[in-house]
Amino acid sequence: MKKILTILGALLLAAMPLKAQDGEYAVFAPISKYIAAGDASSLSRWFADHLDVTIISSSRSCSQSQARQILKSFFESYTPRSFEITHKAAESNRKYVVGNLNAGGEIFLVTIYATAGGDETYKIQQLVVSRQTAVF
Repeated sequence: MKKILTILGALLLAAMPLKAQDGEYAVFAPISKYIAAGDASSLSRWFADHLDVTIISSSRSCSQSQARQILKSFFESYTPRSFEITHKAAESNRKYVVGNLNAGGEIFLVTIYATAGGDETYKIQQLVVSRQTAVF
């Protein structure tokens, strides 16, 4: 019985960091939802005042409203069907995710970098959307 309780305790402890880690990336839940829906207006609420946006091969540093227009245009050209985060990472006050966006019959690789401000609210500093290339 003692052995079973020790094993169960170890399993519970091992599961705790995974749950905490998911909570650390909760900021990306609404962001993912807005990308999947192609909702540039709601997504732009998560933008920093100025951010770097790269869409396919066009990069620019722009204001929040300019970035919203760029993404709106992209979503109009490539209607999103789904978005799935495939990788998460963090360092000090910066987090990023990588995901696959199924849009307009193509798969795009999306990388989002967000940084926490003084009030611990994360804002998107950089958003990169590139065509997924096939690997053979």
